[in-house]
Amino acid sequence: MKLCIIGAGYVGLVTGACFADLGNEVICIDNDKNKINDLKKGIMPIFEVGLEDMVERNVKAGRLSFSTDIKNGVKKSAIIFIAVGTPSKPDGEADLCYIENVTKNIALGLDSSYKIIVEKSTVPVQTGEWVARTLKINTKGKVDFDVASNPEFLKEGSAINDFMHPDRIVLGVDSKKAGDILFQLYKPLKAPIIVTDIKSAELIKHASNSFLAAKISFINAIANICDLTGADIVKVAEGMGLDKRIGKAFLNAGAGWGGSCFPKDVAAFIHIAEKLGYNFNLLKEVANINESQKKVILEKIRRGLWILKGKTIGILGLAFKPNTDDIRSSIAVDLINMLQMEGAKIKAYDPKAMDKAKLVLKNVMFCKNAYDTAKGSDCLVILTEWAEFMELDFAKVKKLLQQPFIVDGRNMYDLNMLKKLGFNCVGIGR
Repeated sequence: MKLCIIGAGYVGLVTGACFADLGNEVICIDNDKNKINDLKKGIMPIFEVGLEDMVERNVKAGRLSFSTDIKNGVKKSAIIFIAVGTPSKPDGEADLCYIENVTKNIALGLDSSYKIIVEKSTVPVQTGEWVARTLKINTKGKVDFDVASNPEFLKEGSAINDFMHPDRIVLGVDSKKAGDILFQLYKPLKAPIIVTDIKSAELIKHASNSFLAAKISFINAIANICDLTGADIVKVAEGMGLDKRIGKAFLNAGAGWGGSCFPKDVAAFIHIAEKLGYNFNLLKEVANINESQKKVILEKIRRGLWILKGKTIGILGLAFKPNTDDIRSSIAVDLINMLQMEGAKIKAYDPKAMDKAKLVLKNVMFCKNAYDTAKGSDCLVILTEWAEFMELDFAKVKKLLQQPFIVDGRNMYDLNMLKKLGFNCVGIGR
């Protein structure tokens, strides 16, 4: 099939590359000329495992191309995916100005040939109605189209695998014709396909992300109780997760959730509910618990060092999760700012996110590796569970630290082993 993906960010670029790898003819559109020029040269705007090779392979095969021309992309394609950003406004509401602008531009490329315009971006319920209305207002003459919702469930760091081996595919459609075409597009993935109305599909996305965020906040709240009682959150989570009704996934206590999805989607869902007349107090508390988790980490550092002013804190991990360079809503970035406000000096290292971190963090000494970060630091704080941090030579780390103090913000390590080596070490709920 001939596809147009509008928005060459995390979702759009991965979606376009994967569809091309399945044999479709895909054109990715973005209004950032520099990004498009880089993509044409094989330079990726993001780090995602396997993405660079997949893009290169499909560009060479002639199945994947890049452009800034929306109108031309729409005219050449049968299915148009909208994958632009929906950032949060100050009150938490999703800013849909990019969706509206793109929709107006799509309208300019519509003609009498049938096309499906698909919401791929995470949008509030009822957005599909506005997309359809905007298209109708901005088209002239006879046009033939359907609007659909196809929410994405890609995890940064494993996005390609998530696309190619999904738990489920959700198709929100208002016509059988659109449903049948999209069903055929996704059929090669051999995954369960849920066909529903557009509003239900839009809600499935927000409800899914909010539930996962709630699960993390819940286990972090339990971890805080473990800290107060001397219980072990690792064992508590294991005992809970073996219950098939609960499951093990997302029961890892730590510094909290961040990234481009959970914070934005939770805030947007709270705002959506309020506009509809429902006070989503449960979700508000999910967000509050996550915000307070940063203070939990800060307090653990303070307890180990007493006075933070003038102390040097080594931070390992700046990306909000491993296998990505994304620092949006990163716990590490927020904690560094909090530590600096207390007068602490910061050294930091991340395997992939350094360049992006340098754009938002000031007065931070960025280091070449974990050992360089530990050298002369009064405390080492682990905030992203990168695999390379599991391989550290802790005898060497201890010699490099000013004080043998480690705060394991992701519960990566065997604390008993570290204590035997002479470290003062704390985890989350342990």
